[in-house]
Amino acid sequence: MNNTIRRIAALLIAASAIPVWATGLESLEAFVKNVKSGRANFTQVVTSPAKDGQLPRVKTSSGTFEFARPNRFKFLYKKPFEQSIVADGLTLWLYDVDLNQVTARTQATVLGSTPAALIAAAPDLRALKADFVLADAPDKDGLQWVAATPKSKEGQLQSVRVGFRLADGLTSGDAVRLEVLEILDSFGQRSVLGFSQLQVNPVLSASAFEFKLPPGADLIRQ
Repeated sequence: MNNTIRRIAALLIAASAIPVWATGLESLEAFVKNVKSGRANFTQVVTSPAKDGQLPRVKTSSGTFEFARPNRFKFLYKKPFEQSIVADGLTLWLYDVDLNQVTARTQATVLGSTPAALIAAAPDLRALKADFVLADAPDKDGLQWVAATPKSKEGQLQSVRVGFRLADGLTSGDAVRLEVLEILDSFGQRSVLGFSQLQVNPVLSASAFEFKLPPGADLIRQ
């Protein structure tokens, strides 16, 4: 009998550690607060609007993604073409392997109102609210959604939607999992990134986000 009571008590304690998020905004806040680093695979589907009666163009790519708050992240595109997007805390590096060309931009001037700020760069929700209008979006596909609209009208980003899933059986710090990032730009192009095999709070050193200029690459500073 005592063992049974202990098991029931343990289950109740475990259940109480898993919050039931009422809104997408609460999920976003929990993700930014509790997930300080991460590693995942991603698949990106980009759909361009139809033109001149033609069907929309669809392009699919895949790769890996890592981040460490604040302001460090790395997208490594592996298929169908190799590309890298690396933020080392000071500079945002974009490397096109086929062209052997690197574009470097001052990170502080380009990251604020970007999708990367929502999921990887911002230190807290307050920082996000400085650059985005945030609002709950209707639940869909078993996910909780938050909509983000940039306050600045100067960029090409029109809107972003982020989908989170509550992972049952995890502790409260790990309970919210990033699943989908939907991006719509001012040209009507829609990009959907789906994340899988997310590792929460792995140990990632600053050196993991260092970018070294490849031999012979052209460097363009903007």
